[in-house]
Amino acid sequence: MVTTDNIIETRGLSVTFGESTDTNRVVDDVSFHIRHGEAYGLIGESGCGKSTILRAIVGLNPDYDGEIFFQSQTVPHRRDKSFFRRMQMVFQDPYASLHPRKIVHQVLAEPLRIHGLDRHEERISDVLEAVGLGRDFRFRYPHELSGGQRQRVAIARALIIEPQVLLLDEPTSALDVSVQAEILNLLKKLRRERGLTYLLVTHDLAVVAHICERIGMMHCGKIIEELSADEVRGMRAVKDYTRDFLAASVGSRAGRIDQEMLPS
Repeated sequence: MVTTDNIIETRGLSVTFGESTDTNRVVDDVSFHIRHGEAYGLIGESGCGKSTILRAIVGLNPDYDGEIFFQSQTVPHRRDKSFFRRMQMVFQDPYASLHPRKIVHQVLAEPLRIHGLDRHEERISDVLEAVGLGRDFRFRYPHELSGGQRQRVAIARALIIEPQVLLLDEPTSALDVSVQAEILNLLKKLRRERGLTYLLVTHDLAVVAHICERIGMMHCGKIIEELSADEVRGMRAVKDYTRDFLAASVGSRAGRIDQEMLPS
């Protein structure tokens, strides 16, 4: 039975690429759950399957085995518009995810039009303010924005239709360290103010420990261990692979857990 406290749950989720004898199982029998209002993280090396899980959940990769539940209901492989109204994704590269020939106003107005929402001007102004950008940013093109400003626009685009869940695929990895801190603190603030649920994919221990309460360690397409944020910070793990991953990340830019850089 699916627990009603969970907003997202997967059971035996598997994704295989290729055909016939030339196949690669990228996600292998993954089961986990996320409670309403929780932030759950998936960490692991590149190619371990964590981003593929996000794409399966949001419907960008409908060819999967197993089950995905949203709000206790089985999600069909082909998603409808109402599903995307409740769940949105923020991608890794804020420049590639924005249309280069559309000004910010057009980028933000498009999801409002698709979902039939009213008060476009008011909603656009409100969401720009929420992500720390002023009204003047409505008339800028992506190439006129910094990397951090582009990611704020991408977050605004996801938020403007008022979803319940954000799927965050390496949302700061393309940004400078100082800008990463600003975006992470923005995400933390938005989650608190709007009661959002997050599923975050990253290889960065500083990011996952700052944002998430629970973290799944991935290896070769499987979640091999779950840890709390405190266990990640304290480098306390059961599996040898997890201990090695945490130890290898200490001292590197990707794994620095710096509470001065990331204030609460």
